[in-house]
Amino acid sequence: MTITGDYEPGAWDWVAQQVEEYEASGGTRANTLRDSGIPIIVVTMRGAKSGKVRKIGLMRVEHDGEYALVASRGGDPAHPAWYHNMTADPGIMIQDGPQPQPFVVREVDGDERETWWQRAAEVYPPYVEYAEKAGRLIPVLVASPQHER
Repeated sequence: MTITGDYEPGAWDWVAQQVEEYEASGGTRANTLRDSGIPIIVVTMRGAKSGKVRKIGLMRVEHDGEYALVASRGGDPAHPAWYHNMTADPGIMIQDGPQPQPFVVREVDGDERETWWQRAAEVYPPYVEYAEKAGRLIPVLVASPQHER
């Protein structure tokens, strides 16, 4: 599976520039959050409203080949646009290194959400602060590899 169509970068230039550099280098450059040392992955999806290809960098929270995608939006009270994109069309691509791979996302809750939330907070401790200021339960989606049939 690949996601094809017109690519439309998001509103934040630094995100688009990071994604471009990450992809161009096969994940060897621009692979941390603003040079923080915290690794990122590049996620490609289809825009729910526009139908255009969208790409974002998210924290790399990986466990046994699956990834947590934390819809924190920096603690904003609203979910990020990418959350709506992924819940509308859960077929995504994740690039964690040289090549993007197909994944399917699902939102997790209960004990499973708590397990993934703890993993995410270990990678990026500010998630805890974001949860306190958001005034909402921050969604956690888990991306599982989509195997070819």
